Amino acid sequence: MHISPNKIWLSAKDYFFITFGIFLYAFGFSAFINPERVIMGGMAGVGQIVYYTTLKLFGFGVPIAVAMYSGNLILLAIAYKTVGRTFVVRTIFGATVISAFVGILAPMFPEPIIANQKFMNVIIGGILCGVGIGMAFVHNGSTGGTDIVAAIASKKTNVSVGRAMQYTDFCIISSSFLISGVIENVVLGFINLFVCSFVTDQMINTNRQAVQFTIFSKKWEDIATVINNNAHRGCTIIDGIGWYTKKPTKILMVMCRKIESVTIFRIVKSIDPDAFITQANVNGVYGNGFDAIKLKIKPVKPAEVVATNSIPAADSTVQSANKES
Repeated sequence: MHISPNKIWLSAKDYFFITFGIFLYAFGFSAFINPERVIMGGMAGVGQIVYYTTLKLFGFGVPIAVAMYSGNLILLAIAYKTVGRTFVVRTIFGATVISAFVGILAPMFPEPIIANQKFMNVIIGGILCGVGIGMAFVHNGSTGGTDIVAAIASKKTNVSVGRAMQYTDFCIISSSFLISGVIENVVLGFINLFVCSFVTDQMINTNRQAVQFTIFSKKWEDIATVINNNAHRGCTIIDGIGWYTKKPTKILMVMCRKIESVTIFRIVKSIDPDAFITQANVNGVYGNGFDAIKLKIKPVKPAEVVATNSIPAADSTVQSANKES
């Protein structure tokens, strides 16, 4: 099978940024959050809970990196059919790298970098973790843990990745009170969750934002087929006329979430580098695969529909005038 140099470059670039994002996450966790004994969300939080629980019960703690890696493998086995092979492969890569980074960095920081600034350490750690998660997601990777749950939620529902992380991490942080009994650490854990989720959403632009592509290409059939099969987005074919050439042309219109825009661009350019593309931001895309219309509509009884339809046009106008008067 022939692999083009362009695909090799894109894949290498993705893995570089996934690795860098994971390093930021591991550094933020190991150098700022974990030394303060604040339980954060995600599989890192689960690893912390396992460590402190085993330390309390048996006198020795299972390393956080080991618990993280084991939990990630279990979640990936469950989510394989939903998120797809590519996501699983990159997440296995991400889970392996983050476990290695945490295993290396955590022992290096027995104390936080900024001394006697617990709140500031939690904020900085949350920002670094959010940037790292967002960078990994933008390049089709993951740090594992509840990111896997969030990816499943974003595939099946309209919930943003950051919001899905909030829901799944809530129980992890709340359960930390049973271990430490310190309410301050629980509150700081929720602050860290908010900061991390907000920064993640800002990085990957999934706050219910969507884009509309208008694509002009002679290879419109190939492009539409690949978008349907690979990006899992629908295409609308519009008949048009190029006024300069006075020839008929086909126009592709595609709606997708903003996080998927890079995928659409790659598909189009890999098939037709000379394609003419416009991209516009749209707010409020409703329907299958996007947001649901949440309006309360008063149900109309069948008898009322029949009665309304049976009124002649002239009579209905008179009745409307009488009501207004």
